[in-house]
Amino acid sequence: MKFFIDTANLDQIREAQDLGVLNGVTTNPSLMAKEGITGEENVRAHYKAICEIVDGDVSAEVIATDLEGIIREGESLAALHPKIVVKVPMIREGVKALKYFSGKGIRTNCTLVFSAGQALLAAKAGASYVSPFIGRLDDISTDGLQLIEDIRLIYDNYGFETEILAASVRHPVHILECAKIGADVMTGPLSAILALLNHPLTDKGLAQFLADHAKANKLQETA
Repeated sequence: MKFFIDTANLDQIREAQDLGVLNGVTTNPSLMAKEGITGEENVRAHYKAICEIVDGDVSAEVIATDLEGIIREGESLAALHPKIVVKVPMIREGVKALKYFSGKGIRTNCTLVFSAGQALLAAKAGASYVSPFIGRLDDISTDGLQLIEDIRLIYDNYGFETEILAASVRHPVHILECAKIGADVMTGPLSAILALLNHPLTDKGLAQFLADHAKANKLQETA
């Protein structure tokens, strides 16, 4: 499973990249605004900066909701860097744009997906990635992980090449469950990725190893 980080924070992206497990980045207008990145030129420059840090794909989201606007923005974003994947919303005009981009060889990420039917449409239209938001579904007492499982079954049934990008991942359990189900990609905060490192027995074992090592050195010094 690929690990993407869902942020526009360059320091967090660098930290994830340095960890050696990062495969890509997802962003959106809200994440850009959170980092104080506003204005079209600044946003585009920030996307370029992200592309220079990571080795894999970087999802850049369109703002327009009409077909002509989505296509215009998408083509402009795709031209910024070869790593850019155009992020398109799951709406009627978005599905039309997915088909257009697919025909032009522009890679896409269909975002704001909350049902298997939407995921099926995205795959039929040629999306490179589909992003079901599991955390937001959990927020309304709906099983987001079941949606991943349903999409996996449908895609496997018909051999769709669209990758399932589990989005709105909140914690390490989400990551592990998505891996069990067979999500191709997960995207979440740095905290969720780093939480996979933690286990109390690891901490306890390391502390014991270090204590034993220090004790052995002390005995050797006094011998």
